[in-house]
Amino acid sequence: MKFIDQATIYVKAGDGGHGCIAFLREKHRPRGGPSGGDGGRGGNVVLVVNPQLSTLHDMTYNRHYRAGRGNHGEGNNRHGKNGEDVLIPVPPGTIVKDSDTHQVICDLTSPDEMFIIARGGNGGFGNARFKTQNNTAPRVANDGQTGEERNIDLELKVLADVGLVGFPNAGKSTFLAAVSAAKPKVADYPFTTLVPNLGIVKFGDYSSFTLADIPGLIEGASEGKGLGNQFLRHIERTRVLVFLIDGNENISEQFCMLRKELEQRNPVLNSRPAIILLTKKDTWQKPSGFNPEALNHIPVLPVSSVTGEGIQAALQQIVTLFRMIHNVTE
Repeated sequence: MKFIDQATIYVKAGDGGHGCIAFLREKHRPRGGPSGGDGGRGGNVVLVVNPQLSTLHDMTYNRHYRAGRGNHGEGNNRHGKNGEDVLIPVPPGTIVKDSDTHQVICDLTSPDEMFIIARGGNGGFGNARFKTQNNTAPRVANDGQTGEERNIDLELKVLADVGLVGFPNAGKSTFLAAVSAAKPKVADYPFTTLVPNLGIVKFGDYSSFTLADIPGLIEGASEGKGLGNQFLRHIERTRVLVFLIDGNENISEQFCMLRKELEQRNPVLNSRPAIILLTKKDTWQKPSGFNPEALNHIPVLPVSSVTGEGIQAALQQIVTLFRMIHNVTE
């Protein structure tokens, strides 16, 4: 299934049914009172978080969602049936915005979380509701209310504990495959990864954490170059950042460029706990352009996802950062 992380859809809640004007006409009550029933409520359009979904792919096929309208009231005080709700499943991490104002309406992150994005109209009152001492035979009823309608933008931000940040071909996918059961595409050329990949990592007595491999960044990513804005979106929810830098390249220069892109996207990102992994240790003896002061004193570890060198130490450092965040002591 193709990975889609943005979509725009139209939603229309159901209109309420009209109230009924009717009077009782029975054998022994030829002039019975008003008996018009109320109209039914229109159906709602409801967004529902489905943890089994990981993309907005279905929205590319169906961009219009309409709930059922309420039935009209009937005589003999019979109320109209309520309209059917429409449930729209979305993946965890979906942000919903109004297409016209661009304001965030809701941020759906929890499994089975629900949000009514368009409310159905109330049903109109039948004439039985309008009976008074002075008007025992009212010939008036309400029309049902119109259901809400709007265009909304859906934006998916992957939910993960740890985000892997690096330039294309830095070894992010190889690292993810080495520490989890995820099977991302791995090849020796840039931009092998075109969509975010998630993996669950288990380490010692620490239960687990989710690791996200986002596509590689390039200079100018925060301005949209190389689809950078789309890729950076998925790193914003992570709590720990892991910078992966090819040890064969100028380390300090790469790190500064990555930090610049994160700063321009969202300054908060650079304040999050982080480590630097110098990848491809099996191909170099001494890292290139290594300047500890330029690395903001962030822990630096050499790793090789091919030979396994440094992998356990890297995982231990990530776990340590998590324990610091949650104030968990040994």
